[in-house]
Amino acid sequence: MDTFKKTPEEFKDCTSRIIGCAMRVHSFLGNGFQEAIYQRALEIEMALEGLVATREMEMPIFYRNEQIGTRRVDFFVEGEIMVELKAIILLEDVHLAQGINYLEAYNIKTGLLINFGSKSLQFKRLLNKKHNPDNVNRNSSN
Repeated sequence: MDTFKKTPEEFKDCTSRIIGCAMRVHSFLGNGFQEAIYQRALEIEMALEGLVATREMEMPIFYRNEQIGTRRVDFFVEGEIMVELKAIILLEDVHLAQGINYLEAYNIKTGLLINFGSKSLQFKRLLNKKHNPDNVNRNSSN
């Protein structure tokens, strides 16, 4: 999978704070737990950090302006960042592709893929190159 470097200006959002929360959770719990355990701990840590996060947020998926289903994202933070959690040994290209597909399907600019399952915390910032800021509210009947 192509990976490309982003400048700090491209991530003028709260992703660094979310990553810091995840690092504190991983430092405390280590690896080896199920994803749900990390999700609950990260929810507590983000609240302590003052981040507004919705856990297990159901979001619609559209195809040609028709809703074709829904999917729950692990977290939707500060109304702009999608966070997907994993508790696997190693992140693979398929996980990155899945994260980017979700960003595109939801028309969200930025996402984080965080893996608690490895000995060291793994994370990837994801940027939706197809993001359309003029089409942010996909639930409207316009």
